Amino acid sequence: MRFPVRVPLEVRFSDLDTLKHVNNAVYLTYDEVARGHYLQRAGAAIDSGHFVMARAEVDYLTPILFGQKVEIALRVERVGNSSFRTHSEIWANGGLAARIKVVVVWLEEGKPARIPDWLREAIRALETEPVEGL
Repeated sequence: MRFPVRVPLEVRFSDLDTLKHVNNAVYLTYDEVARGHYLQRAGAAIDSGHFVMARAEVDYLTPILFGQKVEIALRVERVGNSSFRTHSEIWANGGLAARIKVVVVWLEEGKPARIPDWLREAIRALETEPVEGL
């Protein structure tokens, strides 16, 4: 699987839980960072308030520890009428640590609305593999 966005991340001490590995909730923050990079590359103003996460699914595979080299890779795998689904992988020290799927809803005036054609085209241009719904 090819990912058009790859973002290196630094594990912060505040990311750790009492067991000294990255807290499960932080994985979604890492995903959010990569999603922001993706949306910026697509030309979206991420501070516009058009996006809301509606669903998240995380498969935790291995713990991430302080000091490890971490990278998150993200792609859009499906585009619907008012939402799109991302797939990301978090890698730590060269090993797959987690897989994440997130559904993001496009809002206009606070309500779900059709994803604009310019965003659909930007996603199509970024992706090198087929995207369901495009």
